[in-house]
Amino acid sequence: MAITSAICTSFKVEVLKGVHNFTATSGNTFKIALYDSDATLGASTTSFSTSEEITNTSGTAYTSGGATLTSVTPVASSTTAVCDFSDVSYSSASFTANGALIYNSSASNVAVCAIAF
Repeated sequence: MAITSAICTSFKVEVLKGVHNFTATSGNTFKIALYDSDATLGASTTSFSTSEEITNTSGTAYTSGGATLTSVTPVASSTTAVCDFSDVSYSSASFTANGALIYNSSASNVAVCAIAF
């Protein structure tokens, strides 16, 4: 099992189909879920799954499905399009995570990108 940082291939196709809306005030809801070292995430990931998602041993900081991300409307930076999310923090947390998946919970939990820590 391995986690590889990648923009999911299915996401690239869905962008061309108009599935995702990153606009801050009227766009879709995006979440970030955390995964353990047994997870397999990468370019071929197509959707959020609870398989190998971390568990919160302190009982309060992390919930299944992850945290909702606050979007900043995409802009151009030179020749690159940039979409930024506000930082997520877990206070009083007791868990270990080896990677994450950003996914669109407004569009049937389809994957956006996998991130290896």
